[in-house]
Amino acid sequence: MYNKLTPEIVEELIGIVGSNNVIYGNPDALEPYSHDEVAEKHYAHMPEAVVKPSSAEEIAQIMKLANKYKIPVTPRGAGSGLSGGAVPVYGGIVLSVEKMNKILEIDKENLVVVVEPGVVTNEINNAVKEYGLFYAGYPMSVETCYIGGNVSENAGGGRAVKYGVTGRYVIGLEVVTPTGDIVHLGGKVMKDVTGYDLIHLMVGSEGTLGIFTKIYLKLMPLPQAKVDLLVLFEDMDTAIKIVPKIMTFGRIIPTSIEFMDELSFKASCRYLNEKIPFEEAGAMLLIELDGNSKAELEEQYEVIGNLCMENGAIEVYVADNATTSERIWRIRRNIAEAWKQFSPHQSLEDVVVPISEIPTFIKRVREISEKYDIPIPCYGHAGDGNIHATPIKKPELSMEEWHKKLKTLLTELYMIVKELGGTISGEHGIGSKRKDYLPMVLEPQHIEMMRAIKKALDPNLILNPGKII
Repeated sequence: MYNKLTPEIVEELIGIVGSNNVIYGNPDALEPYSHDEVAEKHYAHMPEAVVKPSSAEEIAQIMKLANKYKIPVTPRGAGSGLSGGAVPVYGGIVLSVEKMNKILEIDKENLVVVVEPGVVTNEINNAVKEYGLFYAGYPMSVETCYIGGNVSENAGGGRAVKYGVTGRYVIGLEVVTPTGDIVHLGGKVMKDVTGYDLIHLMVGSEGTLGIFTKIYLKLMPLPQAKVDLLVLFEDMDTAIKIVPKIMTFGRIIPTSIEFMDELSFKASCRYLNEKIPFEEAGAMLLIELDGNSKAELEEQYEVIGNLCMENGAIEVYVADNATTSERIWRIRRNIAEAWKQFSPHQSLEDVVVPISEIPTFIKRVREISEKYDIPIPCYGHAGDGNIHATPIKKPELSMEEWHKKLKTLLTELYMIVKELGGTISGEHGIGSKRKDYLPMVLEPQHIEMMRAIKKALDPNLILNPGKII
């Protein structure tokens, strides 16, 4: 279906971007581009070449060349994804946007920032902070991921309860199409119903429908105060039941509501040598509030703290300064790292179920864990039902047994998710890792609609092949 790169084609690529921006014939230099953050090595695939363009015009030329010779092209940001989305399944060219890393404009009057796709997401907030503004899209890997990858995955994270996910803030895109055209969608306007909503077709398309070269993001006023609550509960049922009460009885929308089951937080607390008396707890909630004054937040966290204590909480810890806030967020951030001390082989999932079904889901996960004798810690975003259920290989299990068990285990896990009215990915995407499971949760007609869109925009099927469908 696809052709291999030849030295002659590589010379044409060099003619477009220069010899310093093409890697070819050097396995050691190519290897970092063969995988993302998915730990399992069988998801990795070596590219034949890596090309690092600096402009939309160069990318357009690369895509026209790839169509001419039927060479697959895989767009890549920071490679921090967890779905195999930036992995070159069919070899060919990895198109890395690492050189396109400029913040092009900060428009204070229109509350818009214009960036290239290779900007590290955290750098956006560093740049706009002095103007009293911030970008509210917040994936948990904010200090390593690129904004282009965030838009491609429609990334979410801890703050989605209050602020939503990446797509809410994307109001314009410059896109190179799979056939090498440069298209401008939207811009600085806040409302636009002129034709189909192609911006949000592109957002979350995982690099299969176009390559972003310029991104327009909506900014918001920077909150002046922040506070975090770490709340211990005896069990997950009690912890999750408080989540809707915070918003209904308390009339408060927290910035984030994270949850950790017993396996998760106990591993992390021990790893960090944390002194919080965690042994008596069966679940934890981490609740973040932000606003314009400390007085406003004090009133809110007192309401939430009282609600929690009245509804079965063991203890409520308040972190109202940077030091204590970092202390409790470290517990949440270090769960995966703590389990890596036990085993480096993990399958980090990000299923979504209705919030009220989280306790039922976790109970069913425990049953699967016992059935397959595989630990599956669960943690994630209680405010939107996004759960990182993470099967972990026991050290004594052979890799052959692990892969066999994991395939069957994930099928059962996803079936439970479907039964509970959920779906198989909330923020990491489908990529190559989950594409075989997609028919479990989507109707055939839904998948055919996606195939038709893909074929219409990418007739030679060369842009990020082997992903989603």
